Amino acid sequence: MYKLSQVIRQGSDITLVGWGAQISVLEQACDAAAKDGISCELIDLRTLIPWDKDTVEASVKKTGRLLVSHEAPVTGGFGAEISSSIAERCFLRLEAPVARVCGLDTPFPLVYEPFYMPTKNKILDAIKETLSY
Repeated sequence: MYKLSQVIRQGSDITLVGWGAQISVLEQACDAAAKDGISCELIDLRTLIPWDKDTVEASVKKTGRLLVSHEAPVTGGFGAEISSSIAERCFLRLEAPVARVCGLDTPFPLVYEPFYMPTKNKILDAIKETLSY
């Protein structure tokens, strides 16, 4: 049977969710966070319709925190659906607001794509900010 998601890393401090090419960037952020003693659980959503709410919910109930990252703009991106669903399902277990590290809400020329895209450092900053909430 095909699994809708895969837990790539087990962790205890924060849950990171992404898909596609963003998984590589999230793995780099997990490695950088581990150097600071932060344990990240990383989930690769393999499908978005349907998406694996149960796996993400179980992880967030364990860690108390969620960060969603994708390359699309933050407004109207699928991360908003994940954030909303998890807030409904895990409201009393969340220790911080759901964080989203996504593309910017602005048109951009391709030459500036490195500034637009979520990076390891942007994600690491959001992890630390979420943990210090």
